[in-house]
Amino acid sequence: MDSDRRSAQVERLEVVDTGRRRRWSEDEKLKIVLESLQAPRQVAATARRYGVSRSLLLRWRRSFRPEPQDAAHQAGFVPAMVVAESGPTSGLVGPAGIGAIEIEFAAGARMRITGTVDAATLKAAVAALADGRLR
Repeated sequence: MDSDRRSAQVERLEVVDTGRRRRWSEDEKLKIVLESLQAPRQVAATARRYGVSRSLLLRWRRSFRPEPQDAAHQAGFVPAMVVAESGPTSGLVGPAGIGAIEIEFAAGARMRITGTVDAATLKAAVAALADGRLR
C-alpha cells in the first residue's frame, strides 16, 4: 500500500482540445504528394512538416499514382469456355509470349501448358485427362 495519501489525489487535470479533423482539399493533397516525390526518402519529412502520418501520405501517393497505360493487357485470370470445333485445327497452340495455361478438370486433375504445343497432342492429352485415363 502507498503510505502517501497525496499521491492518489489528482491535483490538476487538463484536457487539451486538438481541434477537429483536418479536411485536405485535392489540390492540397496533390501539392503535398508532389513535395514528397521531390527527393528520395522525403515521405517522413514531408509528413512531419504538414502534420500527417506517413501511412496517410503513402495512401495519398497511391491514389494519385497514374493508371498503367496497358491496364487491359495485364496478366490475370481469364475464364475459358469449351466450344465445339469449327474446323480443322492444325499448327501450334499455346500462350503468346511468356506465360502458361492451367486447366483444372472436374475430377481434380490439373494440366499446365507452358510455351507452345502441337494442337493434336494437346487435344489427345485433354481427352485422356477428361476420361480419367491419364493421371
